Formats: sequence, C-alpha cells, structure tokens
Amino acid sequence: MTPESGENQRLDLFLAENLDGWSRAQVQRLIGEGRALVDATQKRPSYKLKVDERIEVDDTLPKADLLTPESIPLTVIHEDEHLVVIDKSSGMIVHPGAGRQTNTLANALLYRFPEIEGVGPKEKPGIVHRLDKETSGVILVARTKMAYQELQRQFKAREVEKLYISLVWGKMPQEEGKITWAIGRHTKHGERMSVKTNKPRVAETRYRVKKPLGEFTLLEIRPITGRTHQIRVHLAASGHPVVGDSRYGRKKDTSGCPHLFLHAHRLAVTHPSSGERVSFQSPLPFDLNQFLEKISVDSPR
Repeated sequence: MTPESGENQRLDLFLAENLDGWSRAQVQRLIGEGRALVDATQKRPSYKLKVDERIEVDDTLPKADLLTPESIPLTVIHEDEHLVVIDKSSGMIVHPGAGRQTNTLANALLYRFPEIEGVGPKEKPGIVHRLDKETSGVILVARTKMAYQELQRQFKAREVEKLYISLVWGKMPQEEGKITWAIGRHTKHGERMSVKTNKPRVAETRYRVKKPLGEFTLLEIRPITGRTHQIRVHLAASGHPVVGDSRYGRKKDTSGCPHLFLHAHRLAVTHPSSGERVSFQSPLPFDLNQFLEKISVDSPR
C-alpha cells in the first residue's frame, strides 16, 4: 500500500485505520516484529509517512491473537438483530490483552453470537466501549458493522448518556458537582492513569449525592468524557476514592466491601436502526446491595 492519504501521519495510526480488524496495539506489535516495512526498512510506530513511500505488510494474525469462542454464562439484558446489551459481572475482563487470551467477555460473546465475528477488531468483536475488569454493569455490543460504526460515532460525539452508581469514602463538599481535571498516563507509573501527567486529555465527571452513609457517600455519577479509569482517578484525586478500589483507593481499605463499588447502572443511546432513543438498566449486584444494607444499618442516623 502507498500512503497518499496518510502523508505526515504516524505509521501505526495509518495501519490501524487501513488494516481491517486490527487494533492499534496489534499494529504496534506488528511493526515491532518487522512485519510492516516502509520502503523495505523497519521503522518505529511513530514514524511519519511520506507520500512516495511503499508499505509492505504481513497482516497474518498470529495464532495467539485469534479469539476462541467459549461457553461462558452471560446475563443478557436486551437483544435484537442490531444490538446486544450485557450485564457484566465484576471480575470479568472485557476483551483479551497482554497475558490474557481466554475467559473474557469477548470469548463468551463470540460463542453465543457468532455473527459478530468481523464486526470491529478481531480481538474484541462487536464491543464498542469497555468497562474495567472490576466494574460491573451495562455494556453494549453491536451485531452488525452498521450498528458498530454508528454506536462508535455516538460515543465519540458524546451522545451516549452513562449513569454509574458508586460508593466513595468521606463526605462530598457539595450535593452536586463536577470534576474537570485532565487525565493521562502518570508521570512515573505508566501503568496508572493520573491527573499528574505530561500528556493531559480533557476529562469531565459529574456527580450527585444519592445518600450520605456515615464515613461513606453513595453517588450517582455521569462521566461526560470516557477516559481510561476516569471515574476512579477523578474521585481519588478529589480525596474521595471509590470504596474497594485496590489501584487508586486507600492503601488500607478497611470497609469490608467485596470488590470495587462502581456499577454502570444505566446507558442510553440512539438505536442505530430505528433512530429511537433507548435506555438499558442494570440493578446493583447482590453483593454490593448487601454491603450497602449493612453499612446503612451501621451508619449513625
């Protein structure tokens, strides 16, 4: 291929856009393995392309990256010919990544809905957004390429309404508010996101106090942007980390919460086929509800 339309574009970005079914992470590995050459020469992923260069690509997907369908139980909230809506449990990884190729939501989806193969990147077919491993709740899956493209557009245009329920430490300074610190990779710990970063990206999280519970506060949260770990980072930076957060929370979490108390409660989108506004909802998981009842009893009135 020749980069007439990609002059001055990064090599990895150009290939991710032009190789069907390849994610940017896979493309970067492909380049690092010397399977994407520019004028017969290996370049860095950040190399800026010139219009007269020729790119040769061995785009055979490695066996390690092939997604295997697996019979894993799923809780389906809704399904039609265009969409599937899943109630994801805490602890389930959404799609394969470094060190994990099996037992993910993507493996389960491919088994139950084999028609999604080829809808989006090969390692995460049909998946238009993600939830952290520890986060439970509503996640949307496209069954057709048309639905995938339209839903991706809505997420990028911030037309999707997302509502989370979270329990945090301490008392919030006001009943409603917003946190607008920019987020990026931590300056020293690259595996973490942080408001202390050399590459900040705009981020906005709005919250409303649902109920004060002694040393905790139950919140409704609406993330306006969708940065990685955004809610957890913003709340931790504000001094009110999510209860049960082993990465961004208190070093010694004495709450007794069974896992991260962050739940994707409701998601509203415009249906990619009918054009109607549709909303999908997931109740708080049983174990988090039990924990909430316990601290409600223990909290001073």
